[in-house]
Amino acid sequence: MFLTGFADEAGSSIDLQIKATKELGWKFIETRNIDGKNLSTLTEEEFETLCGKLSDAGVAFNCYGSSIANWGLHPRSDEDFALSKDLLYKAIPRMHKLGIKMLRGMSFKTVEDEEPDNPELEKIIFAKVNELVKICEDNGIIYGHENCMNYGGLSYLHTLKLLDNVKSKAFTLIYDTGNPVFNYRRIGSFPYALQSSWEFYYNVKEFISYVHIKDGTAVPHEDGKTRPPCKYCWAGDGNGDVRAILIDLLKNGYDGGFSMEPHVAAVFHDASENTTDLEEIKYSSYVEYGRRFEAMLNGIKADLAAK
Repeated sequence: MFLTGFADEAGSSIDLQIKATKELGWKFIETRNIDGKNLSTLTEEEFETLCGKLSDAGVAFNCYGSSIANWGLHPRSDEDFALSKDLLYKAIPRMHKLGIKMLRGMSFKTVEDEEPDNPELEKIIFAKVNELVKICEDNGIIYGHENCMNYGGLSYLHTLKLLDNVKSKAFTLIYDTGNPVFNYRRIGSFPYALQSSWEFYYNVKEFISYVHIKDGTAVPHEDGKTRPPCKYCWAGDGNGDVRAILIDLLKNGYDGGFSMEPHVAAVFHDASENTTDLEEIKYSSYVEYGRRFEAMLNGIKADLAAK
């Protein structure tokens, strides 16, 4: 078991990301953005500099939090699909050099101008995700699907359907505790309730290889359709069922990673404060988030050991 996180929430530079990671006493980062770029878009010179800094610090990237097939890319768009493949092909050799075995991918955005899970559209989604996963499989990479604002994130049933239609040893689930909080449960008929993070987790838990830690609260929009804003908070303080999920994972022998994705800096930042203040808040809130989570995790471990 290990702790990691989207350290770009502590700072945009790799120096700040490494600093925050070492302050927490951790060895890993789930890389997403580095000075506005990512593993697929860094220049060769920037990538070599990055490799050197990681090596010198004794810090490693355990996962690439990519934008492949993410919530901003349309499942019907050939251009968006070509972009995902291009980003993937560019990332693979760099992942190999850095020893990264898994990338975070998705299953394309949930469309608004048609039913997001109609059979004809599902066929397209499954075909495209299968192709992306096959590229990963051929190159020794694991495609970890995150339940987010995407097809698989519509409900646990949609994730199970995705698993039924993407059969590969290179396909697994990354479970995000916070995303169900503000996404509708697309099961049954309209109006839809917001998802239960526990229900989602419980129904897919046997397929989970990695966990994103996020928490918050949300209230359904009055029209029952518009995705509500989420008020992010410390892990365990919201509706993400974080504590219950941790207990169940540990009881069942989970030994994978927990990756922090706080999103809390904006909550603590007054709009009247300057950019320097925001940067300081980002760093301090990320470190505090990690410390609080680690304390909660250790407390749960102790409680379970005492029983």
